[in-house]
Amino acid sequence: MDEEFVSIGKAAKMLGMSIEGLRKWERDGRLIPVRTLTNQRRYRVADLQALTHESRLDPELDTRCILYARVSTKNQQEAGDLDRQLGRLTAFAAERHSTVVAALTDVASGLDEKRSGLHQVLDLARERQAGMVVIEHRDRLTRFGFVYLKTFLNAFGVRIVQMDSTATDDQPELVEDLVAITAACSARLYGQRGGKKIDAAVRQVIAALAQEGVQE
Repeated sequence: MDEEFVSIGKAAKMLGMSIEGLRKWERDGRLIPVRTLTNQRRYRVADLQALTHESRLDPELDTRCILYARVSTKNQQEAGDLDRQLGRLTAFAAERHSTVVAALTDVASGLDEKRSGLHQVLDLARERQAGMVVIEHRDRLTRFGFVYLKTFLNAFGVRIVQMDSTATDDQPELVEDLVAITAACSARLYGQRGGKKIDAAVRQVIAALAQEGVQE
C-alpha cells in the first residue's frame, strides 16, 4: 500500500500547530519531512498520527509548564509588581518539580485581546510545548472569557493551574477595566471625541467617590 503524504499546511492542521512551529520542529530534528522534486515539504500521515498519539500519552509533557504573569500599568511594573508575581510563579513551579519552558508577561489590561505574551502562550499550547499554564489567579489571564481560553487550551492537552483560585480585591485594575469598557462603548455611540469626554467624566466620578470614601 502506498504511503500517504500531506503538505505542511495540512500537517500543521492535523497536529493543531502553526506552520512555523513545524519548521522549528524540523530545525530541531523532531519531525523531518521528505522533499519533492520542487523542494516542497511533505509529511507522512502515519508519522503525524503516531506523533499525535504520543503527545497525548507523553508523561513528561505534563511536567512542563508555561508561566504567565500580568499587570495592568507601567506604574505597577516599575513598582516591581510584575517581577514579584513572576517570582512567586517560579517558586510555585519549582515546588512542584515542573520544568519551565517559557515565562511570559504582559503589561496591559486583562481586557486587551492583543497581548503579545498571551498570544505566545496560545502558540506554545498549539505546538504542544507544555502541559500546563501556571497563573497566579484567573484575572491575570483574562478578565472575561476565561472559560473560552480554558476550553481552547484543553483542546491541546494543556490545563490551567492557578496558584490562588480565590477572588481578589484588585480595585485599581477593576477601575481601569471599567473605564476602558465605558470609553469603548461611548466611542461607538458618540464617536472618539464624545468617548474621550465620557471617559474623563467617569474618571472624575470615580475619583470623587474614592475621596468620599477616604473622608468617611
